[in-house]
Amino acid sequence: IAASAARGTVALRVRIGQLVAFVRKIPWTAASSELREHFAQFGNVRKCTVPFDKETGFHRGMGWVHFSSEEDLQNALQQEKHIIDGVKLHIQAGRPKVLQGGQTSDEEKDF
Repeated sequence: IAASAARGTVALRVRIGQLVAFVRKIPWTAASSELREHFAQFGNVRKCTVPFDKETGFHRGMGWVHFSSEEDLQNALQQEKHIIDGVKLHIQAGRPKVLQGGQTSDEEKDF
């Protein structure tokens, strides 16, 4: 699985020039600061984005981690388990689709 993720990441970088991990299942108790802190162990994190739902005031349980290098992203993707506040995160190579106002589309929930 890690090898196929690695191949996908290389293709992703060639296509879009960004080094981004898409993260799902973020616990409601965690914010972008916890995401940044967790993923910093794999390399330099440039930015963490966790969009919030305007109606509920809570984040949507997903986000993106932007890394500085392909090696940093690979290190994160090759880790078997990512756990924050006792919850296992789901991570894959991906890039953000930003709509007007910085909101993300509902389709990304199933990315």
